[in-house]
Amino acid sequence: MTPDLWSYSDTVSGTGQQMDIAGYDVQAVDGKIGSVDEATYEAGQSYIVVDTGPWIFGKKVMLPASVVTRIDFQDRKVFVSRTKQEIKNAPEFHETAMSDPGYRDRVGEYYGRFPRTSSM
Repeated sequence: MTPDLWSYSDTVSGTGQQMDIAGYDVQAVDGKIGSVDEATYEAGQSYIVVDTGPWIFGKKVMLPASVVTRIDFQDRKVFVSRTKQEIKNAPEFHETAMSDPGYRDRVGEYYGRFPRTSSM
């Protein structure tokens, strides 16, 4: 697993504790994928949970912070470096998954196999 997979890029501004991006639209590289259900900003453990809504029949997925490439506060959008299909194929998020030690590892292994991309 990539050590910085769970950290926001230095180029992503506003990822401090005081910021709340819940409800922001999430834009994959090929279009809108859903909206942010929750986000965390803990050093080395940050992620966003995306509610894909009707696009993937209400599935929620957790994305490591490193896939966030940009946050547009004016338009309330979060841009990520993955395609819709890559997000669709990710391990599904359930509230109970966070208590499963292997879940975070599975998510990290899934996203860790994709090449790192630069900011949009």
